[in-house]
Amino acid sequence: MAVVYGNFELPSKIKVDESARKENFARFIAEAFERGFGHTLGNALRRIMLTSLEAPAIISVKIEGVSHEYMAVEGIIEDVTYIVLNLKGALLRKLPSDEESGSREPKTVSKVLDITPEMIEKGNGQYIVTLKDLMGNSSFELVNPELKIFTVTKPMTRRVDLKVAIGRGYVPSERHMIADKVSDEIIIDSAFSPVRHVNYYVENTRVGQDTDYDRLILEVTTDGRVTPEEGLTFATQIGVLHFQIFDQLKMHSLTFDKGESEVNTDRDALLQKLSLKINEIELSVRSTNCLSGANIDTIAELVIMPEIEMLKFRNFGKKSLNEIKSKLEEMGLHLGMDLARIGITRDNVKEVIQDYLNQKAGIETV
Repeated sequence: MAVVYGNFELPSKIKVDESARKENFARFIAEAFERGFGHTLGNALRRIMLTSLEAPAIISVKIEGVSHEYMAVEGIIEDVTYIVLNLKGALLRKLPSDEESGSREPKTVSKVLDITPEMIEKGNGQYIVTLKDLMGNSSFELVNPELKIFTVTKPMTRRVDLKVAIGRGYVPSERHMIADKVSDEIIIDSAFSPVRHVNYYVENTRVGQDTDYDRLILEVTTDGRVTPEEGLTFATQIGVLHFQIFDQLKMHSLTFDKGESEVNTDRDALLQKLSLKINEIELSVRSTNCLSGANIDTIAELVIMPEIEMLKFRNFGKKSLNEIKSKLEEMGLHLGMDLARIGITRDNVKEVIQDYLNQKAGIETV
């Protein structure tokens, strides 16, 4: 038996603030939510991103001739403890591959370092071994390949074995369960979490005449092992997975009512925006002329165009594209919109808008 609930206000799109984007940082904006849902969703997503995302990390190291981490190695400036600390800073990104699909077993990466006198002489008496030297040919993408691991001052040939696993959160060395541990293998603490900071803010936003709806702003900073977009979508899927557990208690299905008058009001408000002429939205002369040359006269004809096709227009560049995207965002619109729900396609857009304008003019003259 279905129970009818009133409609919940929900965002139609998640926006990314391009002006704030930096390397491994993004700001996401979602509006409008019913009052209170900004905090509910923002806090849940923040906690999941900080605690539950997975990434690869080094869990052990074995260096030929090194029996434990509290010793110095001839020909290497740093002692083994310092080398282990450097390895904790290695940032690895796992690239998907068919042959390893679904495998979560730790993977061993081996490298025989052959440091020649010429290499040391070229470095003015020393050679800096980096993460790339140890893992450059592995199946992992190195986020910080130039990370310094140790410094060699004498020619040497040593084998280095690194064991990499995928996990969550921060795992101290004593909690690693390594089934095939060998002698002289040094287990190290591992920081698996790829998300460094998550901040969220909730602001008031307007829907119609009401100003007490929620705008949710999420700021996500990662270490490069996942992108902010990946972090947010992974956290969302983890949250959905856990909510599904409680769905087994479902006694009634919910349907959400959206009255006909509200649908008509929303459609009319959208059509009012879509029927505006291009020269009514205060674009630069260059952008306006480009759109005119492409036979785009109304906002409806503009928003139904995919972004990639816009760049094919004559004399149309990135600057004009960003200007148009910014202006559309102010109007709550975006390029590549699917307007099928109000009966508009790329084939009939001019006719539908003209029919709407004719109908509106007829109503106004009565």
